[in-house]
Amino acid sequence: MKETPIYTEYHPRWYRTRVSTYWWTRQWSYLKFILRELSSLSVAYFVVLTLLELRALSQGEASYAAFQEWLRTPLLVALNGIGLFFVLFHTITWFNLAPRAMPLRVRGKRAPDLLVAALNYVAWLVVSAVVAWLILGGR
Repeated sequence: MKETPIYTEYHPRWYRTRVSTYWWTRQWSYLKFILRELSSLSVAYFVVLTLLELRALSQGEASYAAFQEWLRTPLLVALNGIGLFFVLFHTITWFNLAPRAMPLRVRGKRAPDLLVAALNYVAWLVVSAVVAWLILGGR
């Protein structure tokens, strides 16, 4: 068990410079990191919204129509627009960070960062195209 030291008049506390609560706003890389972490709240928001939509869909046509009408309110349209911006920010910053988070090795050599990021973007594009094709009727 670690005991906290007792300070006396002749044994002053260590000097520690005060750090502002907003230290992370002074440099773009720190701000981007904090925004990426906060943007996960937007991801959670859309998960909850999707679950609510599925619930309304399971309760019948009238309930789903009321849910769709609720989504058209100006507050929800604005909130969804802001949420979309942060989800896209989260996705793009993560894809750009992926080469450092998961280095890909091919024949014992590390693949270029640009290749790893590009593969993520291509996969995103393919999945988006398949989802759009399914939503638009698969014709």
